[in-house]
Amino acid sequence: MKFTHLNDHGAAHMVDISGKQPSVRHATAHAEVACSPEVIQSLRDGTVPKGDVLAVARIAGISAAKRVPELLPLAHTIGVHGCEIKIELHADHVVIDGSVRTADRTGVEMEALTAVTVAALAIIDMVKGVDRSAYIRNCFVTSKSGGRSGTWIRNEHP
Repeated sequence: MKFTHLNDHGAAHMVDISGKQPSVRHATAHAEVACSPEVIQSLRDGTVPKGDVLAVARIAGISAAKRVPELLPLAHTIGVHGCEIKIELHADHVVIDGSVRTADRTGVEMEALTAVTVAALAIIDMVKGVDRSAYIRNCFVTSKSGGRSGTWIRNEHP
């Protein structure tokens, strides 16, 4: 197996995508924040002391998707042309699903993963005073489309 981020000598390098044609690309990712039922009720009621947790998480996720090259040293700077963060409250966890779109030379899987992960971190940051045991779980790419490799959809939850 050849890793594209390693050159012929095994050293890390940034892949040259200058010769690739831009195309519409889309990726989705999923993450969960496990927390106490009391936190879920506070989120439902809007009574978390730090404010509107879900709005902050959505904005944090969107902002994070646009900053991937600052966080991952070999990631390319691409245009994030669309980003949506959906959040659902369950009995003992929060589900975060993110969708990122571009019309560029490389995919947006890392942008989608970063979006849901940072949204999850924002939730933990805002509820940690109420539930110190909250944690992120089940973070993964659920689908991608566009580019040379086409469409891929995760068939089952890991």
